[in-house]
Amino acid sequence: MEKLTAKEEEVLGFFWKHGAMPVRDIVELYDAPKPHFNTVSTIVRSLEEKGYVGHTPKGKSFIYHAIVGEEDLGKKSLSSIVGQYFKNSYLRVVSSFVEDGNIPIEELRKLLDEVEHKNDRS
Repeated sequence: MEKLTAKEEEVLGFFWKHGAMPVRDIVELYDAPKPHFNTVSTIVRSLEEKGYVGHTPKGKSFIYHAIVGEEDLGKKSLSSIVGQYFKNSYLRVVSSFVEDGNIPIEELRKLLDEVEHKNDRS
């Protein structure tokens, strides 16, 4: 799947939060000044071409819906970041968080315990 622009992520977020809807309803979700219908329609079509959104016909228009879930996109984005900035090493990521104080050692120990217990049950 292709990378998303900020506007595409914003529109995809509307689908995750509000569910399936036509373009006109997406336009209404924006604060003033609202973007033009054609602008939002172009963004939605781009999301569809990239495989993030699908549609079903309804009358003379379409109802669009997210195909990719928020968690799935998060995992994909994280994998991309780890590959690009941490040479595909999740250990480097965790180490970076620990060194910066973003993950206290106690929480890391707790996580390791949970993973070990989970593996013991498998």
